[in-house]
Amino acid sequence: MNKFFTYILECADKSFYVGSTNNLERRLEQHNNSKSGAHYTKIRRPVILKYKEEFETLRESRQRETELKGWRREKKIDLINKKGVLNL
Repeated sequence: MNKFFTYILECADKSFYVGSTNNLERRLEQHNNSKSGAHYTKIRRPVILKYKEEFETLRESRQRETELKGWRREKKIDLINKKGVLNL
């Protein structure tokens, strides 16, 4: 069964990028090395995975992505500090 992920990346300029995917490892590779990565991250490499959540459906993952994109920077930092990748 496929899993879907919503994630937060920290870019080299310290900005955040929020996205979702069904293959987190491949998507991180694209963000850091591929010409097919998101334009936003292509010009702000390298990026570091700071946070991820796992979902059963693409719909849930996209809904969470939309929610996180609407958050202020401070709220994202709080989420990362409480439940970030290193804190899981």
